[in-house]
Amino acid sequence: MNSLDAMVAPWLARGWIMLLAFTAAILLVGLLRRPCRRWFGAERAFQLWLLPPLAVLASQCPHAATSAGSLPAVVYTITSAGGALSAHADMPTSAAWYAWGMLVWFAGVLLSAVLTMFAQWRWYARLDGAAPMDGGPLRWPVWRAANVDVGPALVGTWRPRIVVPADFEQRYDATERALILAHEEVHARRGDGWWSLVARISAALCWFHPLAWLALRAMRQDMELACDAAVMREHGRQRRTYANAMLKTQSAALALPVGCPWLPHHPLAERIAMLKLSSPNRQRRMAGTITGTALVLAVAGSVYAASVPAASGQGSSADGQTYQLDMKIETAADEAHHHHAERTSLALCAAAGKTTTASFPDWKIDAVTEPSGRDGVRIRLVMTGDGHAPLARRELRVRLGKSSRVTATGADGKRSYVVDVIPLAGCPARAAGHVVSEHLSKVPARQAAQTIASKTGFELVNPQALDNALVTFNFDAVPGDRALRLIAEIDGEKAVFDGWKVRFEPQ
Repeated sequence: MNSLDAMVAPWLARGWIMLLAFTAAILLVGLLRRPCRRWFGAERAFQLWLLPPLAVLASQCPHAATSAGSLPAVVYTITSAGGALSAHADMPTSAAWYAWGMLVWFAGVLLSAVLTMFAQWRWYARLDGAAPMDGGPLRWPVWRAANVDVGPALVGTWRPRIVVPADFEQRYDATERALILAHEEVHARRGDGWWSLVARISAALCWFHPLAWLALRAMRQDMELACDAAVMREHGRQRRTYANAMLKTQSAALALPVGCPWLPHHPLAERIAMLKLSSPNRQRRMAGTITGTALVLAVAGSVYAASVPAASGQGSSADGQTYQLDMKIETAADEAHHHHAERTSLALCAAAGKTTTASFPDWKIDAVTEPSGRDGVRIRLVMTGDGHAPLARRELRVRLGKSSRVTATGADGKRSYVVDVIPLAGCPARAAGHVVSEHLSKVPARQAAQTIASKTGFELVNPQALDNALVTFNFDAVPGDRALRLIAEIDGEKAVFDGWKVRFEPQ
């Protein structure tokens, strides 16, 4: 598996489970928001929007390593032998699909961010000429805009300020003005500017997801209804006056992405209808709090349990943890004053505590990987030469993703071995879209197939079905299943796939 595959595979696995958690949470909120509003009040209904970010966080929480299972290793042996027949297979260069996908996603995020900043700047431009005014006992500054169609609104997140229209005193009477300022004060007190910022960032990151934009609009509507409910809890006898103030207020001409404006196309009829309902009493609000807490715990626990494969890595069994050992091997020999070096890269996957083996023409590596601490592993590595002569026996304690080196010298002193090992959680080779970039010249078909399998996460059931015909190929970002089919065809065999297992049969 190449370095790009190794880097992208864990991201794809986590990103997929994150997207599923986000989608499920939004659907759940959409299903519950209206019943919750009727039973427990608009304030508790708005708090349901905590579920999507909590579900996303729960999906990314790490999971403890479990005991060893019985999943077989992806690669058991890599053999080499002589042959007489030669063949050639070439594949054209093609970009990996996930590279294009990431590029399109990033372009969409960038475009969404630019459009959001432009809309925010355009709204701020309307504040030219605004002047501070007396806000009375309010903790937040109040500004009077120069235009009658700007405000009321809460603008900003870090240092929010309340903006009212130029004709604030003329349009509203004293009681209406107090209620409007109380409405904006509730927004500021609850930090609704931050809610709008987080919601806008989430929509930008998930720009391709239609539910993200529907959720953004619904969340802002619920925010306004919750704010109305909070104002009415403190000023319940002035419902009619509050409704009159709503009718006198214009919808914002321009969108304010980060802030709390009087929404364009806001559900005014729904807001006024909510004012006709009595505020929920203390017992109903307490019941809503208990129900909401139980719901949060249930959703977070369910998402956490469902995200075990993503957290522990693809290829894990239900009974145990799986590890992948990325190895870079260099062997060198001095023969008759000529220095000859060979380099090999491969990935070995096996359940914790199980032995996995890489075999070469005159030596082999046996490795057993077990968890050690929170994010470390213990690797028992045995290198054996021809005739079962021990070359090296090492016990490595390495953190996941970090490299460790083992060196050895042959019994004759003329051959040296250098093995760099990087342990990874799970088997990213199986989750990387099994794409391979490899160039081999005049190698036996059996060895070629096993090399491709070691880099793409496939398990060869009967590699001995391939003979020792020499093949030469140059694969650049070619799917592993396609590469194995080509090698089998050259050798007169047919590759049959059963999940990650590959069996070679006569054509």
